[in-house]
Amino acid sequence: MRKLWLIFSQAATISIAVLFVVATLRPEWLGRPSTPGAQVIGLKEASTPTPLPGQAGQARVGSYSDAVRKAVPAVVNIFTSKAVKTPRHPFANDPLFRQFFGDQLEREQRATGLGSGVIVSAKGYILTNHHVIEAADEIEVATADGKKFKARVVGSDPDTDIAVLQVATEGLPAITFGNDDGLRAGDVVLAIGNPFGVGQTVTMGIVSAVGRTHLGINTFENFIQTDAAINPGNSGGALIDSSGNLVGINTAIYSQSGGSMGIGFAIPASSARQVMESIIETGSVTRGWIGVEAQEITPELAESFKLPAVSGALIAGVVRGGPAEKAGIKPGDVLMAVEGKSVADPQGMLTLVAALVPGKPAKLKIRRETKDFDVQVEVGKRPSAAQQKRRQ
Repeated sequence: MRKLWLIFSQAATISIAVLFVVATLRPEWLGRPSTPGAQVIGLKEASTPTPLPGQAGQARVGSYSDAVRKAVPAVVNIFTSKAVKTPRHPFANDPLFRQFFGDQLEREQRATGLGSGVIVSAKGYILTNHHVIEAADEIEVATADGKKFKARVVGSDPDTDIAVLQVATEGLPAITFGNDDGLRAGDVVLAIGNPFGVGQTVTMGIVSAVGRTHLGINTFENFIQTDAAINPGNSGGALIDSSGNLVGINTAIYSQSGGSMGIGFAIPASSARQVMESIIETGSVTRGWIGVEAQEITPELAESFKLPAVSGALIAGVVRGGPAEKAGIKPGDVLMAVEGKSVADPQGMLTLVAALVPGKPAKLKIRRETKDFDVQVEVGKRPSAAQQKRRQ
């Protein structure tokens, strides 16, 4: 009996050893997948997901290379330069010395800058930021394949920080516009540009928030906030969705060190497109204007004016001879609505008034001394930034 037990135990040991060797070296003999880490679900091997309709080959899990490959050719590097005068002598700013020596006390140097841009038309139109090309007298554009072109400024809009350039060549790869209205916090986005001049770079993040205002960056604000790394040189570059479509123009960062801190801002592509089309058609952007200065309504002011809610814009000043003064609007009035649309705050008022058509009448709802009434205003044309400075 003992011999039989020994024979059985030796046979079992050998069988287990053989099974272990086969399972390790030839798992397919046992009907198991040969890929390490793969799982067996019934009789089907868990492998790379089936490609989605329209995708060529197998899908690459966790990769956005297809989106990048689609968008990168349309993103360009922008190099600018401008002449600046620097003092040649410590007494260059002294009126007495300047009276005799004039401009001889100064010397001219070239200041250079860099940024990014996005090709939006095969006709050579490029979107970028106004601050990238501001005051530049020479602009050069370099495409992703290394080609360089001289660019001219078609027009720019400091109020939204959008500028349109054009290069004298056709057939350039243009980016596809996406639907930024559908963006939500948590959506994956990628920023493409030329940070610090190191060359074209792609960073990934998510949409942190949409509709950001009151940042003091531009006159008209409606930013997409993202944690995709945006650094100096990224300005004017593309913010794309996971399909490679343009959803924003990278514009600004919040930083205490000069580098990315995970808070970047982009102008929605739809807003940039509207400004671009207006610039291409007319050379500038035409907006409505009524000639008032507005102040935010605080809870204390709302109680004082007996407002139903902390909303509206307090008229703090009225431009002499402007549309508002002609319509009888006075300092101390509260603007409640523009063409039936409620005014939330001064920023909202600015946006609503800018959308009005100059030369046409508009109906404003005003509260004065606890009484509401409507005022008809002949809308004017918003002065340019240069005109507003001259007025000040």
